[in-house]
Formats: sequence, C-alpha cells, structure tokens
Amino acid sequence: MRKVRDQPRTTRQDLVNDLKRAGTTVSKKTISNTLRRHGLKSCSARKVPLLKPAHVQARLKFANDHLDDPEEEWEKVMWSDETKIELFGLNSTRRVWRKKKDEYKPKNTIPTVKHGGGNIILWGCFSAEGTGRLHRIEGRMEWAMYREILANNLLPSVRALKMGRGWVFQHDNDPKHTARATKEWLRKKHLKVLEWPSQSPDLNPIENLWRELKVRIAKRQPLNLKDLEKATYLKPELVNKLQPSPSAHLPHMDQIWAI
Repeated sequence: MRKVRDQPRTTRQDLVNDLKRAGTTVSKKTISNTLRRHGLKSCSARKVPLLKPAHVQARLKFANDHLDDPEEEWEKVMWSDETKIELFGLNSTRRVWRKKKDEYKPKNTIPTVKHGGGNIILWGCFSAEGTGRLHRIEGRMEWAMYREILANNLLPSVRALKMGRGWVFQHDNDPKHTARATKEWLRKKHLKVLEWPSQSPDLNPIENLWRELKVRIAKRQPLNLKDLEKATYLKPELVNKLQPSPSAHLPHMDQIWAI
C-alpha cells in the first residue's frame, strides 16, 4: 500500500512483479480487491497546467485572496473563455457492441478524415444567471476582433441575464485579453475585471460547460462543420446544474501547486 500511495502511477503488474520477487504470488484481481478495500480505485490522471514558480505564487495569492469569499460574490462574475471543438475529436474513442467479424459494418464504424475533419473555435460566457451568447470565431483572433466580440456578445449577455450593477468580468491572461488596447476598451466601458492568475484554466467553471458541450456534441455525431455548429447548444437547465464558482477548488490548490 505504501508504494501505491507514494507512487500512484504504479500498475497492478508492477505490484505483481514486486511481490513475486519477494517470494509471494498474488493475482491482479487480488491486488485490485485489496486496493479497493483501502479506498483506492483506478482513475484517469487529471491534466493540470505546467506551472513555473511565478505561476505558483500567483495561484497561491488568488486562493488566499478569495478563499473566504461568499457564494454571492461569485454569482456576480461573468465567466468567459474560448474553446476549440474538433469535428471528430471525441467520436474517435467511442465503443460499440458487435460480433467479431462485423467490425466494418456501417453501424459499427465511425467516419473519419485526415487531420480531424476541421474544427470550430468558440467564445462563450456564462454566470450564475445562465448562459450568455456563444460566438463562433472566424479566422485568426487578434485584439481588435476580441474587442468586437465583447461589444457584440458580452455586453448584450450581461443585459439579457439582468446581472445588474456590480457584476465582474473574468477572462484569462491571453495576450489578446491583456493587450493595452483591450484594457483601454474595458476601462472606457467601466468594466470591473477579476484579477486572474496565469495558467489557471482549472479554476474557471466554464471549463465544465465546455466539457459537457463536447460530450453532448460527440453523442450527436455531426458529420460536417455546419452540423457541428448547430450542435453547440446547451439547454439552460443543464447549465444551472454547473457550479458557477471556483471556490470548491480553492481548498485543494495545494495539490496542484507543485511543479
């Protein structure tokens, strides 16, 4: 047990081999049962950003500054982000039930093309009040396009969701977001911006929204980019189930500081 706790990536076969060298023969199933009895189960390792010392300090400061913030404060935040959705990105790993010689029957296959078949890039926002507008980004986005996206999508979303005064805008530290012209535009619009630590997508609750969107798109199996764009709609009741706050992550940030 000590080895598994100290080295979580240890496989069952590693343990079988270690015990065999020690003169004990144990099956993989027995090892699995033993680990489960101790509350351990095999899980996919979570991916976290690669952090430099400066990132670690910024994340620590953010956690300390907001650890005791009430939920009411997070409900004032309009979260935003961009994401890329591949046409066949998630479908490639789907499983089917079939007989041994039926692998090439159409119902048992997934159509693929070279280079993933294309993708769409989306900008979106949401708050505790619901989802804002979802905008498809055409071409390469620079600060001028980003400013236009905010003007045409962020501000109307705030009004539609009736967020009222005192709302706070969140975006990450992408160069387009931190450009001098972008900051000046935000200042002229009198928008309060949440100070955000670099390399911290795991703190943004919109990542849960993107994940759910991609899973649901994969289930619909769009065959072209037009179908893919049509599939990018999430029902409001689904969004309401997502936690619009990073506060749940803050007590555990000590687990993701290490480099």
